[in-house]
Amino acid sequence: MIVDAHQHFWNLETGDYPWLTPDEGVLYRTYAPEHLAPELAATGVQATVLVQAADSIAETEAMLALADAHDFIAGVVGWIPLTDPEEAARAIERYGSHRKFVGVRHLIHEEPDPDWLVRAGVLESLGLLAESGLAFDVVSLLPRHLEHVVTLASRHPTLRIVIDHLSKPRIKDGVWQPWAEQLAAAAAFPNVYAKVSGLVTEADHADWTVEDLRPYVAHAVETFGPERLMFGSDWPVALLAADYRTVYETALALVGEEGRDQVFGGTAGRFYGFS
Repeated sequence: MIVDAHQHFWNLETGDYPWLTPDEGVLYRTYAPEHLAPELAATGVQATVLVQAADSIAETEAMLALADAHDFIAGVVGWIPLTDPEEAARAIERYGSHRKFVGVRHLIHEEPDPDWLVRAGVLESLGLLAESGLAFDVVSLLPRHLEHVVTLASRHPTLRIVIDHLSKPRIKDGVWQPWAEQLAAAAAFPNVYAKVSGLVTEADHADWTVEDLRPYVAHAVETFGPERLMFGSDWPVALLAADYRTVYETALALVGEEGRDQVFGGTAGRFYGFS
């Protein structure tokens, strides 16, 4: 089974997305399952993981409703209030029994506090997440965010953590450090995984090449191995730089034959707990 482990939907009429403004261009419109389904059929992708794009319970419930209605959505990474452990416990109890609720994410890159991830309340809530068997997606942007992945992994060794978008390396500017060293430090923990996703939008949107991305993906393969990497389209965000097929075929070219089965399905199935 070919899995896209990272995609989004949003509805501008019913949802609230503070980051999504007219300045976002092609992204400033509703994206729904009927818009993605033809892309999946054309590429042979059979299942997806739907990931939150707003920090709200309403977003979680809307995604679960979509997952109930569409078989290709194999898992939902939703939002719960991690800053309040009591509320987090109630949300875990409420949504944890849903067969497609597989993980949690918070838009930490939108938080003004670079140390949000290691607040006492958040760390306690992540412990509850680990106990429940749910995974945690880290959408990191700053070097400080990636540093904190090591803290989370050591503090909660049973918590399955995945770094979205390889922690958004600055591909357009050709920046290598401290990203490469920090990614390797995170990869040293066996409970940390990473997504080969969101890379075209970190390159030059109008003039990127496969070779621009290659060293970053090669470093991820070397440090994590295919068994801890998973492909994600980051659709529709990726449309800022490329269409769905191009993102998919670029990832195929970069990963290579040896680890393809893991990166394009096996890892996601094991990590998020679906077959």
